Amino acid sequence: MPKSGRLTSTGFMVFAILVLATTSSAQTRPPVVEQLAKTYGLDSFGQVEAVRYTFNLQRSGLNLSHSWVWEPKTGKVSYEGKDKDGKPVKVTFVQSELNGESPVVKDRIDWFFVNDNYWMFLPFHVYWDSPGADVQDKGMQKLPLGKGSAKLIVMQYSKAGYTPGDTWDLYLGPDNRIEEMVYHRGDPKSTVPGLIKVTWASYKKAGPLLFSTEHRGTADGKPVRVFFSNVAVKLVGSDSWLDAH
Repeated sequence: MPKSGRLTSTGFMVFAILVLATTSSAQTRPPVVEQLAKTYGLDSFGQVEAVRYTFNLQRSGLNLSHSWVWEPKTGKVSYEGKDKDGKPVKVTFVQSELNGESPVVKDRIDWFFVNDNYWMFLPFHVYWDSPGADVQDKGMQKLPLGKGSAKLIVMQYSKAGYTPGDTWDLYLGPDNRIEEMVYHRGDPKSTVPGLIKVTWASYKKAGPLLFSTEHRGTADGKPVRVFFSNVAVKLVGSDSWLDAH
């Protein structure tokens, strides 16, 4: 399990797949995968120059925030946060050039970025990462948290990623938006929560992209909240940020 245990100080860095925005091979994706990604703005993603957002986590007395500006066309990442002693940290790096960065950037901050980006862009990653990941349409199933039923999409990473074997159950409403999500840890030796159940709510649009900015539920039975603030998109050829609303 490469790179495991590097973020045990937070105890919640579970979404960490090695490749961001990769192009899939010729295998066939379930049709719902493309439908899901398009619902969140896949067809317009090429218009995006940069995305700004702050990842916030509240769990068991832990409160942390990571602020990011991601330029997907170049792989440039700008980060603002705090180190383990609470001191402010600001860094900018390019993911394809990490070998020249300090161990803190390579082993910690980039790990944060991949995790937080996966939370933010999960509907896109389902599309980008398949068929490298196994994605299956399970049809209508009972919601794990709320009442009623929704279409269940199951995604599992068998060999790729930071934590092979991890599985995500995505419950889609009739509008192809994720309503609820369940995460199952694949590695029993990992320190991250083994079972996470959260809602996907407070939907907002920033430019052409749709985001869920509020996730509430439980992590191993304890209350957890993940939410995004300061969300905005900058389009190619523009100097202005389009705030989410």
